[in-house]
Amino acid sequence: MTEPLIQTRHLCRYFEQSSDITVKAVDDVSVDIEAGEFTAIIGPSGSGKTTLLHLIGGLDNPTAGDVLLNGQNIAKFSAGELSRFRRDHTGFVFQSYNLIPVLSAEENVEYVMLLQGLDAAKRKQRVAETLAQVGLSEYGSRRPNKLSGGQQQRVAVARAMASHPDIILADEPTANLDSKTGIALLDVMKELNETLGMTFVFSTHDEKIMKRASRLIHMVDGKIERDERKTP
Repeated sequence: MTEPLIQTRHLCRYFEQSSDITVKAVDDVSVDIEAGEFTAIIGPSGSGKTTLLHLIGGLDNPTAGDVLLNGQNIAKFSAGELSRFRRDHTGFVFQSYNLIPVLSAEENVEYVMLLQGLDAAKRKQRVAETLAQVGLSEYGSRRPNKLSGGQQQRVAVARAMASHPDIILADEPTANLDSKTGIALLDVMKELNETLGMTFVFSTHDEKIMKRASRLIHMVDGKIERDERKTP
């Protein structure tokens, strides 16, 4: 058997609110996520789901424990090592899109590949491919302020895909979208998962994502309360 894509071991993230108050946002969490999963980490506000997602993606450092992505323990990386690892191995989709406003959709998607040092021909080809995969081939020259919220979030998904990461982490990606637009975006992501085998992990309380997820990891008070896999 191949080892899981992601492994967390006794993962903790504590925040000191005062000298006598410690918030245990993530408290002794051990979980495995396999390549090709479409997983949602769910729970009420303050349950620790977003903190866990950030720890998995190397956007935050654990207080204790380990995070292994493809067998590499990113919890032990230096800041520089972690930055390079995120660039090459993880894609992020945030609820606020986080696109660069002065760049076109094509340029936003291309940006991470510039950081990776890919040659111009390969960048151009991959930009065209990823925008086509999210249904935005005709919108590449538009800047974010000329795109709808749903289109901007599709650009964000294309940007996350462009580096050919091992995993895409999505933090409440439908939160700023109306129901119809959110469903359309999720259908795109689900199709990418099913046709290309892309691994998605969501932090969410959106029922639409929960309905489509093949696995639900329920968090309460920083701990995993329940972990359920849906039968196909």
